[in-house]
Amino acid sequence: MAKQAERRAATSEAILTAARRLFGTQGFAATTMDEIAEGASVAKGAVYHHFKTKEAVFEAVFDQVSRDLVAEIDSTARAEKDVLAAMVAGTQHYFAATAKGPTGQIILRDGPAVLGWERWREIDAEHFGGKLPRAIAAAMEAGLIARQPVEPLARLLLGAVTEAAVACAGRADIARAGAEYARAFKSLVEALRLRA
Repeated sequence: MAKQAERRAATSEAILTAARRLFGTQGFAATTMDEIAEGASVAKGAVYHHFKTKEAVFEAVFDQVSRDLVAEIDSTARAEKDVLAAMVAGTQHYFAATAKGPTGQIILRDGPAVLGWERWREIDAEHFGGKLPRAIAAAMEAGLIARQPVEPLARLLLGAVTEAAVACAGRADIARAGAEYARAFKSLVEALRLRA
């Protein structure tokens, strides 16, 4: 049984690796299940055994890319002097990472179109979006911002970031737009900072 489970896991990982490369380079619409199977060196039936639809493969890839992006963001944010600076740095990294290459293709270009905004937001809440309420609570605990209910403030800030992501997804110049929105987000966050 253990060997069968290991083979299943290895096949699933090969499928996701191939799909991630293909979705990231040529996009969801241009990628076929045949190409994913070929890239994973498995039969097309094996792909369908693990994932019922191409959309299901994409959702698993999207989740994986989101998880990896959050790990990168955490690494960037840890270098900052306080929680508010970490929030800004993390958001700047998010926009920079999603402005280019495979990450941008999967997260901002194809993610909303393939998953729909509701599912996109649900997955985001498990990763990037889920960090914001904790960061705000930590900022309040550290005396960096005034104490207030965390959820409304977190939803408002996350709404700003999500709306910026929507705007960026529709722009040809995602890198420039992302940089502009990251600067605006920094202004919002810094306006919350209590002055000594």
